[in-house]
Amino acid sequence: MPMEETLVQRLESAVMRLEALSATGGSVGTGDGTAILDPSIIAFDDLRWQFLGKVSSAAEKIGGHVLDITKIVEAAFAAQRELLIKIKETKKPDNSSLAEFLKPLNDVIVKATKMTEGRRSDYFNQLKSAADSLSALAWIAYTGKDCGMPMPIAYVEESWQMAEFYSNKILVEFKNKDPNHVEWAKALKELYLPGLRDYVKNHYPLGPVWSATGKTAVSAPSKAPSPSAPAPPAPPPSSLFSSESPQASSSRPTKGMSAVFDEINSGKPVTSGLRKVTDNMKTKNRADRTGVVNAGEKEARVSSPSVSKTGPPKFEPQMGRKWVVENQVGEKNLVIDDCDTKQSVYVYGCKASVLQIKGKVNNITIDKCTKMGVVFAGVVAACEVVNCNGVEVQCQGSAPTISIDNTNGCQLYLNKDSLDGSITTAKSSEINVLVPGDGPDDDWGEHALPQQYAHEYKDGHFVTTPVSHSGA
Repeated sequence: MPMEETLVQRLESAVMRLEALSATGGSVGTGDGTAILDPSIIAFDDLRWQFLGKVSSAAEKIGGHVLDITKIVEAAFAAQRELLIKIKETKKPDNSSLAEFLKPLNDVIVKATKMTEGRRSDYFNQLKSAADSLSALAWIAYTGKDCGMPMPIAYVEESWQMAEFYSNKILVEFKNKDPNHVEWAKALKELYLPGLRDYVKNHYPLGPVWSATGKTAVSAPSKAPSPSAPAPPAPPPSSLFSSESPQASSSRPTKGMSAVFDEINSGKPVTSGLRKVTDNMKTKNRADRTGVVNAGEKEARVSSPSVSKTGPPKFEPQMGRKWVVENQVGEKNLVIDDCDTKQSVYVYGCKASVLQIKGKVNNITIDKCTKMGVVFAGVVAACEVVNCNGVEVQCQGSAPTISIDNTNGCQLYLNKDSLDGSITTAKSSEINVLVPGDGPDDDWGEHALPQQYAHEYKDGHFVTTPVSHSGA
């Protein structure tokens, strides 16, 4: 954004603040006029002009759904600004009152989430990255070290991870197609990192500062659902601010706002960096990628066994040597954080779930799972994917061996520490491996592993070479 335009916007913001102060009679105290002249509110306005303005400028060039979701992002930041002003005039509420207090922001987030549902847009990655990014605004719900959330700065950083997956997909897809989308994706990231992160660091590193002498926050009506009640599994609930904790290996419930924005499936410390499995991530649904297996080759695929619908769900260590995760359906926050290199993890019959393994283990086996996401810190021996359909696996550390057998659709994300390992495949199709770029800001590289081979008889033996594919 040109310097002249930035200066004009900042002057306009200052005029708006002076007009608001004039409307209150120029009073000094806890009134709204005083609050909008607070340095933290002025800095938040600067954040919106400097960073959000770039996102909006790029969205104007694109139009359509991208512009629509960007306007919702603008509305969310505007809602947070109003809450920051009210916080300076309000006493610190309890959890039930806090959920009602934050409802205006929550309503905007729900609106953004609904744009990602239903019939898939051609710009689904843009809608998803914007909607998921808004979970970072939940830092405002931090009420102290016992609330179940990480510190605000860390919360903003971790919350961006979910959105960054879709943002990276935009950078890859439009790198040589449309620079406006690339500009939009980069501007969206800068809005949070460093934008919102640095703002929180400079003004609210320990969370919102509530007024000691202000008015009391109004509690939610008694007929409304309790914010601490579990969120219903179908449409988005009336409040995304819930005190229900995610399922964790410690089996100890955490307090406070640990399940904030649960329905957006992101923004929680236990799900930092997870890659949610959705149909649009599968390479078979992306016609723009090179190396994609086309529709004509689907006849040759080996069908995978269906997910087991029998047996109770399990999530437990057995004999102290093996973690068993079985028959989990729709569980987005499965976490194993109490593990070591002598233990193994066996994931069986799970569907539409996400598992994070936070410690390095000996071996991981993913068997008969559908639309399952697994992110792990590293393995001593191997990670095996067997009889699966549409899974995503992310290695954040080292993995000497990764084996994929009888699997249709697997997105494998490697860390730089795992690039030296070996990948073996058998009777599998639509296997794609994503590797990080050379620099921290470089795009991920996507590589499709061949599923067909050509065999030629030469000099007394057969010579086998992979058959390359190009997208339709």
